[in-house]
Amino acid sequence: MGCQKTIAKQIVKKQADYVLSVKDNQQELLEDIKDSFSILWANDYYEYVDYDHGRIETRKCSILTDLSLVFTAAKWPAIRSIVKMQRERHFKATGKIESETQYYISTLSDAKVIEKSIRKHWGIENKVHWVLDVAFNEDMSRKRDGNAAQNFSSLNRIAINLLRKSELKIGIKSRRKICGWDNDYLMKILKN
Repeated sequence: MGCQKTIAKQIVKKQADYVLSVKDNQQELLEDIKDSFSILWANDYYEYVDYDHGRIETRKCSILTDLSLVFTAAKWPAIRSIVKMQRERHFKATGKIESETQYYISTLSDAKVIEKSIRKHWGIENKVHWVLDVAFNEDMSRKRDGNAAQNFSSLNRIAINLLRKSELKIGIKSRRKICGWDNDYLMKILKN
């Protein structure tokens, strides 16, 4: 959803940089990127190893600034590089190893900066998802009809933002419960 030319154009228009994940909805672009990495040498490379939470995670970020094999590159505003991010997680307790590879396009050309941007994005996503699951039980939702799940998720995110503005020093889940019990508190939250 995020890897769209209109989104890239808006980001560039605001004089900002982008690192957009390329997935199956951009099949031609994805194939061109994979082909590029199988044929060309990376211009820049950065590796980061993280020892935390009972696992060893290695992230390898390779970038190419040679876009000659990416036939749709000219359609992407200000694109300067394509990115290959490889992650491997080794779980110490079980010995299990998970690995994945993702591809990106970017206006940046520094592998270390791109890797940090991707890691920061996922840190934010994981925190938001955790709150949605704990405070709103979103993973247990049975909404499947049409756009119901996506619409409800958007409403939940709005609710989280409103609840975070509350001055009470308690968790989001507790603030949500208080809104259900106390109409005055609910109105105070909605007016913020």
